[in-house]
Amino acid sequence: MGGSLIVSTCRCSPQVLAMNSSGGRRQEAGGPRGRRAHRPREQDRDVQLSKALSYALRHGALKLGLPMGTDGFVPLRALLQLPQFRGFSAEDVQRVVETNAKQRFALRPGDPSTGPLIRANQGHSLQVPELELTPLDTPQALPLRLVHGTFWQHWPSILLKGLSCRGRTHIHLAPGLPGDPGVISGIRPNCDVAVFINGPLALADGIPFFRSTNGVILTPGNADGFLPPKYFKEALQLRPTRKPLSLAGDEETERQSGPKHSSRGRRMIQQ
Repeated sequence: MGGSLIVSTCRCSPQVLAMNSSGGRRQEAGGPRGRRAHRPREQDRDVQLSKALSYALRHGALKLGLPMGTDGFVPLRALLQLPQFRGFSAEDVQRVVETNAKQRFALRPGDPSTGPLIRANQGHSLQVPELELTPLDTPQALPLRLVHGTFWQHWPSILLKGLSCRGRTHIHLAPGLPGDPGVISGIRPNCDVAVFINGPLALADGIPFFRSTNGVILTPGNADGFLPPKYFKEALQLRPTRKPLSLAGDEETERQSGPKHSSRGRRMIQQ
């Protein structure tokens, strides 16, 4: 058969997306060769693909010349024609969308002229005015816990200035700690410090909160893109053992934030 099938993996029931015949032939020609060549390293390929998708859909769509809609969706066919996706097929993308534990991406049918569409559910530095976000505009709508995960190297600056969007459109929060039930995304499992946010206080001061389709709590912060320390309720060291941390920026905190606690891969490309 000339076409291949893509399954959308949102929280709603899955939908089947049909690729057009020319797209299907291209993927059938390129995909299996890549899988045969790297079959023992398929997981590494999926990680590579997930990172490439994260960059393209969250940050680089305009620079890469991708036609992104106001809702953040881009045509999958156009994405797969980029050099960094050479050797990946529509089926590879489908697998990554379906198996991504943090539900970072969504697929949906497009019209015949575009074919299937794909987007990142959150984490954008690009402006996406119609991203599907649920406003959390009352204290009762907020989760009982709002947690931001970070690393020792950022902790002194966070104590001084607060949490920052850091080039993204939102600060990312989770409704719990890594490993807690219901925590899908929004906090890295290897972060060193958890900061607990007083959401109702921030809300009362006019700082908005939203929930993304994959359960991440998002806030743009104040007018400067910060969530100042006045909204910190408490902080917790997560590794190597869990213990409370001072919010006063004392010498112990400064000592713990030294380079011996740093680790690789702390850029906020995939949260």
